[in-house]
Amino acid sequence: MHFPTRLAALALLAACGGAFANGTAYVSSEKDDALTLIDLGTLAVKGTVPTCKRGRHLQLTPDRKLLVACTDSNAADLIDPATNKSLRRIPLSDEPEAFDLSPDGKTIYVSNEDDGEASFIDFATGKVLQSVKVGGEPEGVKVSADGKTLYVTSEVANLVHVIDVASAKVVKNIKAGKRPRRMAFTPDGKELWVTNELDATVSIVSTVDHSVVGTLKFEVKGARTEDITPVGIQLTRDGKRAFVALGRANHVAFVDVASRKVTQLVLVGKRAWNVTLDKAEQRLYVVNGLSDDVTVVDVAGAKALKSIPVGRVPYGLVIVE
Repeated sequence: MHFPTRLAALALLAACGGAFANGTAYVSSEKDDALTLIDLGTLAVKGTVPTCKRGRHLQLTPDRKLLVACTDSNAADLIDPATNKSLRRIPLSDEPEAFDLSPDGKTIYVSNEDDGEASFIDFATGKVLQSVKVGGEPEGVKVSADGKTLYVTSEVANLVHVIDVASAKVVKNIKAGKRPRRMAFTPDGKELWVTNELDATVSIVSTVDHSVVGTLKFEVKGARTEDITPVGIQLTRDGKRAFVALGRANHVAFVDVASRKVTQLVLVGKRAWNVTLDKAEQRLYVVNGLSDDVTVVDVAGAKALKSIPVGRVPYGLVIVE
């Protein structure tokens, strides 16, 4: 490449959010029984991987395998990203949607929508170790870094249930906003941020006494309050910024955590559902459930770079780098 041309190319690369990452984004879709694979370097779809029925929440295990909850299969699919082959299926009881893994990876904590329960599943055997009754339509599941406390949101009861893992008992119910969905801890573990889909808010919970210490209200110019439906949330590793998908408002909010204020709003696809940062935290991948695509957002510039068509009704996204 001619030197000036190379400089121009590097300038363009920098403008688009830094050096391209090497890796793959895996996107679950509720209607396709397959994961869509996006190349992080080219930002193009490079294939699909078959999985079980109605794939929803997915995350990496401690040994870097991919675990996908399949609601209509009542199971999780364990996939090896090195080969993109299924290793085995793990029963997750009825209607699993979201889950989390214990810090040692030995237990899967899963919400079972129809039963109104949180189940503790042995990762190795698939056996149900405990079932804890919670409110109607449980959804979000998050375990503390020390593995001692489990948090489960109930969409119907508008509660966050605090479960003591050792006793498998609910020790407190926290009143959140309307239809609480997903959660994220601040890196110091002192706060739990809870998205409330039908309130256009995030409830900020102290993990010391499990009280609500703050509420963040979202507004989007030109959007009705009822169309601002936050679900997905992720914080940066330093805990300074949060990113919240605003659902039918078709935007992602950039939030300053210290001041609890929205700093930017970025227009993305239809019904922005879940958000995932890449390892370098240069790009934010937004899953849009109604436009069947993923929008890639340059974090530094707070602007959308590209929307990538994926499967039908995409739900979640995990990055393997």
